[in-house]
Amino acid sequence: MQHRQRYSSGVKWESIVGYSRALRVGDRIYVTGTTATGENGEIVGVGDAYSQTVQIFKNIERALVALGAGLENIVRTRMFVTDISRWEEYGRAHGEMLGHVMPATTMVEVSKLIDPDMLIEIEADAEL
Repeated sequence: MQHRQRYSSGVKWESIVGYSRALRVGDRIYVTGTTATGENGEIVGVGDAYSQTVQIFKNIERALVALGAGLENIVRTRMFVTDISRWEEYGRAHGEMLGHVMPATTMVEVSKLIDPDMLIEIEADAEL
């Protein structure tokens, strides 16, 4: 079994549910569903789909950097959104953050996320 390197952002849900924000196994990094949580645990960009998406990628990038990678190493993203009609707002931020990488991606609508102020949650997979 390969060595696992874990990264924790310290948000309350990690300890309650029992998961890591990101996990590196060999040359692969898996970033768990990430939301627009700021440094103090508050939701950034309440009501603003674009701002929440940008904040999520800042959070994802922080996890990747801690595990020896960056946004350029992302090969796949999965976006879970509460209102698919706002796809252009989410998509614009995704394109600005990852347009140079062009990863495989999915966007699906879900009925709700863990906090009603959260509009989007993103998972990312990266390879070194």
